[in-house]
Amino acid sequence: MGTDIEERLAAAAEAMREHDLAGERMRELAVRIRAARATVAALCERLDTEQADVDRLAGLTLSGVIAALRGDRADALARERAEVDAVRLRLAEAERVLAALRDESARTQSRRRRLATAPGEYAALLDERERLLAGSDDPRRPRLLELADLRGRLTVEHRELTDAVRAARNAESALHHLRELLSRATDWSAYDAMGGGLVTSMVKHEILDEAAAASARVDRTLAVLRTELAEVPGAGPAAPGVAVDDLTRFTDVWLDNVVADVLVLRRVERSLGEVARSLGEVASLRRLLELRAADLGARLAALEAERATLLRAA
Repeated sequence: MGTDIEERLAAAAEAMREHDLAGERMRELAVRIRAARATVAALCERLDTEQADVDRLAGLTLSGVIAALRGDRADALARERAEVDAVRLRLAEAERVLAALRDESARTQSRRRRLATAPGEYAALLDERERLLAGSDDPRRPRLLELADLRGRLTVEHRELTDAVRAARNAESALHHLRELLSRATDWSAYDAMGGGLVTSMVKHEILDEAAAASARVDRTLAVLRTELAEVPGAGPAAPGVAVDDLTRFTDVWLDNVVADVLVLRRVERSLGEVARSLGEVASLRRLLELRAADLGARLAALEAERATLLRAA
């Protein structure tokens, strides 16, 4: 028996599923873009406020004169300038996130446009299948066509699960790296807090700079994971208790405000606890996704085996 209709139906079912997933991703990205735009706007407003504080202290103003008379003008000005730099760093990261989301949205829109004919082609093939079934007396044909439809849909779902597993592993790796840096920072911060000296302080801040960069990477990998999960059917029920959306944005831990060295150890320890919590949640999610992917792979193999058996039958 010819398998042309079966193969075309499997391909159409796959294209139809990809079309639907692209629509879901576009809606999810639209929500995230709105949130990212709001973050950028808020940071721009905060940057203006912080810069105004610097200008006020640096210029000939009453607050500047009072600070100078008290002898702490230089320290206050240095703190305010550090606050400006911190907000600029956060703004640069927020703008990078927004740009990445817009790029992803553009790619998804282009992908959905390429699949625009998929719903109509799938519906036409279903009509053709009905006509073939009505005019065929081969007992294998109904099951073969049913298997083709199932294989097309499950193939896409398996691919999305595989992508989600890969994203979870990347996030897990990034969290492990950040945890290692924070552990090192904890040791150096504790020593520095006890008067470790200039060299100790320099080493500690170098590690903290690395941790800030690692934090940004964690944020990016978690964002990718969230996007991939949006395309996995039933991802919520498959991962009870895992709230990826609520994971700490670790970049904010460092750039929220500038603190004195005496408080750095406390902040590092708190951040280390957040990393450990998130690492546990991502690891649990990754294991669940791997189990689902393995189960789906086994189902696809069983469908293929059944199809091969039917086609070999006399």
